[in-house]
Amino acid sequence: MVVLTIRQYGDPVLKQATKDVEELDGTVAKLVDDMVETMYAAPGVGLAANQVGVQRRLFVYDIGDGPRAIINPRIVEASGEWTFEEGCLSVPGLSWQIVRPNQVHLVGLNLDGEEISIEADEYEGRVFQHEVDHLDGTLLLERLDEEQRRDALKILRARALAG
Repeated sequence: MVVLTIRQYGDPVLKQATKDVEELDGTVAKLVDDMVETMYAAPGVGLAANQVGVQRRLFVYDIGDGPRAIINPRIVEASGEWTFEEGCLSVPGLSWQIVRPNQVHLVGLNLDGEEISIEADEYEGRVFQHEVDHLDGTLLLERLDEEQRRDALKILRARALAG
């Protein structure tokens, strides 16, 4: 397994929607293994393929039950509201209180190509929403209110100038 480079805010790959995985083969399995290794090394609880520069619709996550991969995920239902502090491996060291739906229904495929359907709420539901946002080309910063976003962009510009 290889630890991949996580793309950071400003990398255009993070703003592009990913394409569905057409064929589940050894290449996808190796990518999933490398993404899990990368997620743990970061450390994080979720990682979308485009965060490591791969424009395919899949993510890995581990909220304490062991690593899992979801291929071609889609959120088909969402309800409720839950505010929680959220960060992102592509915007390291920063986090914000963000309002998202509390319950989601996610569908997709597992690594064996079998259809999966997961009803998730609170933390697990938030991880799913965050990773699907990545796959849709939406960064966490776009979920911030106007004041939070202004402050975040100021910090990120200062980092870019210093770095």
